[in-house]
Amino acid sequence: MLKEFKEFAMKGNFVDMAVGIVIGAAFATIVKSFVDDIIMPIVGVMIGGVDFANLFYIIKGEGTYATVEAAKEAGLVTINYGLFINSIITFVIVAVALFMVIKGMNKAKAAEEEAAAEDPTPSEEVQLLTEIRDALKK
Repeated sequence: MLKEFKEFAMKGNFVDMAVGIVIGAAFATIVKSFVDDIIMPIVGVMIGGVDFANLFYIIKGEGTYATVEAAKEAGLVTINYGLFINSIITFVIVAVALFMVIKGMNKAKAAEEEAAAEDPTPSEEVQLLTEIRDALKK
């Protein structure tokens, strides 16, 4: 069983997938920081100085708190819709980036297939069969 797992793990697709997951996780961290630290403060200023990370609704408990952390420290149960909005924006940015990467890969693959289809040079098998046919004709 260990030998089979080793063969599976060493296949190219598995290694490619692992590299993709690591790069994807790093990319998601960068995008999250981009949204939280650059995009949302700008959006917040544009709509009147609102910090989306601290938009929440108290569903259990009472009081007025400026931040989600302060409300949670006070033992309140909150719905953090501002953080949810940040997550949606992060998702949209990641989805658009992945769409662009996949679109580019599909375009490159289509161009490669088109070039292979247009190549007038016959394969080695076809050349060999042609030579055999010509030799038989003689």
